This record gives sequence, C-alpha cells and structure tokens, in this order.
Amino acid sequence: MLGKTKRRMSRALQVLIGSDLKSGSMREIPDLTKEEVEEAKSFFPMDKFFIFGHARSGTTLLARLVRLHPEVHCNWQAHFFTRDPLLQGLVNDEEIRSWFSRRSNRWNRGSDFSPIALRAVSDFMLERDARQAGKSVVGDKSPNSLLNGKSVELLHQIYPDGRLIYIVRDGRDTVISHRFQSFVDKVDHLSGEDAKIRGEFIQDPQPFMDGRRSIFTEEGLRNAVVSWVKNLVETDSRGQELFGESYFPLRYEDLLDNPAEEMNRVWVFLGVDQDVEDLGRKISVEMSQNPDADWQQEAAGQIAQVLQKGRHGSWRDVLTDKDKQIFEQIAGHMLTEWGYDSGVPQGKLN
Repeated sequence: MLGKTKRRMSRALQVLIGSDLKSGSMREIPDLTKEEVEEAKSFFPMDKFFIFGHARSGTTLLARLVRLHPEVHCNWQAHFFTRDPLLQGLVNDEEIRSWFSRRSNRWNRGSDFSPIALRAVSDFMLERDARQAGKSVVGDKSPNSLLNGKSVELLHQIYPDGRLIYIVRDGRDTVISHRFQSFVDKVDHLSGEDAKIRGEFIQDPQPFMDGRRSIFTEEGLRNAVVSWVKNLVETDSRGQELFGESYFPLRYEDLLDNPAEEMNRVWVFLGVDQDVEDLGRKISVEMSQNPDADWQQEAAGQIAQVLQKGRHGSWRDVLTDKDKQIFEQIAGHMLTEWGYDSGVPQGKLN
C-alpha cells in the first residue's frame, strides 16, 4: 500500500515540477522481446546490474564497495543510458536504421535489429572487463541526473532482465558537493557571478563554511534543488514501475553508517554468495580511502583543503538560513519521504 501511495505521489510531483519522461530527439527503438533477451543471454550469460544516482550521491563509493565481492565486477561512466550520445547513438542515424530494418536484409528476421545490436555491444563491453577480472556478475555505475527517469526507460528497453540500484543522498549535501565540484573542475563553465563567489571563497572560506554567506546564487540554488527532486522522483518512480523486485534503492547515509550491513543487502539483491571470508575487513579498508578527495586536493588544493569529503550533514553548517528555507520550500516533502530531517529555521522567505 505504501509503495502504491509513493508511486502516485511521484507521478503527481512529476507534473508539478514539469517532468517530461519522453523528451529528447532520439528515435524510437523497439523493446527487446523475451525471446531476444534469452538469445542474448545464451551468448553473454553474466547477470547485469546498473547503479544510478544524482551526481555527487555516492555512486562511485558504492561501485568501489560492490566490486570487493569475489563474484562481482563494477566499473563506471559508460553512460550507456545516462548521457549523450548514449548507447542508442550507435543506431540513431537513419541509414543505420534502414540497414537494420530493411526487408531485403534477411539477417534481421523481419524486424528492426537495433535493440539486439545495442544489447550485444553493451554485453560485450561489460563481460569483456568482468572476464579479465575473473568475475561472473557485472555492472556499470553512471550518474543519471542529466536524463533522470528517461535513463530508466532506456535501460529497461535493452535490459528488462537487468537489475537497477539507485543510491540517494540528502539533497542538501548533494547540491553542496556538486557546487564545490564545479569550483574545482568546471571553472571555465562558471558564470561571472559564480566565479566571483568562487574567488571570494578562496580568499576567505570561513563565512561560507559557517552559514554566514551562501556559496550559491539564489537562482542557482533553486535550479539545483529542482534538479535533485526531479532525479529522485523520476528515477524512483520509473524504477519501481519498470523493474519491480529488480529495483533496489538505498541511502548514502546508511551506507556510511553501516557499510557492511548495507553491502550485504546489496549483494543479496545481486544474488551472490554471502559467506565470503574477509569481506568485512576489505570494506573497512575501502571506506578509509577517498580517491576523489585526493584528486580534488591535487586539482584545487585551496578549495579542497577546507572540505570534509563525503561527510553527511555538512549542509547544517554550510547552508545559510535562507538556503535551508529555499530547500524546504521546494524539496521538503521529498526530504521527509526519504527520512531526512528538515532542520529549517523558523521564519518566512524574503
């Protein structure tokens, strides 16, 4: 009952925030039939999974942890279904479409060969890497915050038999992390006002780190919050509807607080053996490392040195009172639904 209510709320929210799950200029690709799925698995038998999440939600940490299991391999950023040109880009050209579907091509068995070709390409890429690693279950992690629910639909077209893991992080920490990432490696794309904030942060970070000054413009924050809500609403809704029991949502904060317990849940979902020696120690070692923080320190030490990478709850210090109110105004319902407290100061927005 709760699941149905949640799906109804999600659909309603899609309308409120202007979601369009069918947007884009991609041509329609037929879904794989059950027979075609079974045929594909006869050539490429490994079970496949995909990790989605908003950018800066812990997708990389989850990928690093999940592949500690001796049966599971995971790599990242293939963006098969999450960023242009997409896997589908291989068959978007009209001449390719004609070649794959024309009647005189007796190899296509009278139908559009496109989805079979796409499945074969992605299966080969995934299993090629997994076989080299000596693993039997393989997945890709690619943040889906550019296409949101559309990514889930595209995935289901090619992998109706696949598994989808969706990691959610408190949106306030997510947008802060994403903002600082833009300060580090997207400097050339910052607006004049954003670049000014970045420069002032470098000169004197303390007012920005204790909530006296905002690291956002108001418009930028509002856009970031809407993006987080859109990703959460669409991905969770479509994940439940299309994948059912093959959809697994989890929270980044729970992964940080109880990594062994959460990873055991993930591995159960993937159907691999739980009785594996030394996994707990390996998880502890992996959790103690942070390659992303090391890279940011190297790329922009002036900014990275004042940040505590991966910590949850940093929004309490970094966001101004007005920032918190804006977030509550736009996303308070989603924070509550996913078990996050508001911590919003009393008062009205100016």
